[in-house]
Amino acid sequence: MLVSELPLTIDPKPEAEKIQRHIQELLDANSADGIIIGLSGGIDSAVLAALAVRAVGCRRVYAYYLYDRDSSKDSHAGANLIADWLQIELEHRDITPAMRQIKIYSPLAMKITAFSGLINRFLNKRLNRFLCRESFFTYTLRRANFDGSIIKRFFYERTVGCIEAAFNARHIYRRRFLEQRAREKNCLLLGAANRSEWMVGWFVKGGIDNLPFSPLIGLYKTQILRLAEYLDLPPQVRSRTPSPDMVKGITDESALGISYATLDIILDCTERGMSDTQILSSDISKEDLCLVRTMNNLSEWKRHPEKSLTCL
Repeated sequence: MLVSELPLTIDPKPEAEKIQRHIQELLDANSADGIIIGLSGGIDSAVLAALAVRAVGCRRVYAYYLYDRDSSKDSHAGANLIADWLQIELEHRDITPAMRQIKIYSPLAMKITAFSGLINRFLNKRLNRFLCRESFFTYTLRRANFDGSIIKRFFYERTVGCIEAAFNARHIYRRRFLEQRAREKNCLLLGAANRSEWMVGWFVKGGIDNLPFSPLIGLYKTQILRLAEYLDLPPQVRSRTPSPDMVKGITDESALGISYATLDIILDCTERGMSDTQILSSDISKEDLCLVRTMNNLSEWKRHPEKSLTCL
């Protein structure tokens, strides 16, 4: 048996019930009339919405799908499907005009990413490693500890930096929009962040996945998938490839450079205090272990509450 098999396994029924109680307690403690959730069409927000409905009922859960020019048809369909399945109110809002006002689509790099998913995949797999010697995402994490190289900074600011700024702006706008709606409705805004992405920094500081109340934050991505099966979420949502839905052709795993299954094993083993030798004996490569350790260390500034967002 692999050293990671048992701990990553969850009993979904008591886990779901525990999260439902937590949601109800949060609602009561904040004297809120209902819950607001940003539905992305992905698995995390779908599971959160399902648990929220179980906790407080469909009439007290309000969902928003905030899309822009780069959002996919699959995301739109997924958000609609979950809202209909749960019988919750869903409002659609195009944030493209707001993003145009702050000119996030103007840089050449953003024009290129809007053109073709094939080009984006090529850049992510080939050009980034040639120029950065690592994934674009890992490179963005280094921005808080930039090495001072003029050439790297020049390249970063005109390519990766533009894409990162646009990515951040949309996440931050979504959070602020939903916070305003929550105040207007006297509702509690819940985030759908998971532990896998939190531990490697795959979120925007101050953005929609960095909210004070995130009931799924204790669960790894693979565990959330198990909850989705237990909750019997529609197959189209459960089978959808996780994606940031902001750069055509790029999935979460391609951006991170590692599968969620492997990422979760490494994070789980590390958090349980296992040695590198023990982790590597669990069919984990040294390269993957090093990657996860690097992302975890470089993203510490994102999890640190006193440090402000530096990329906007």
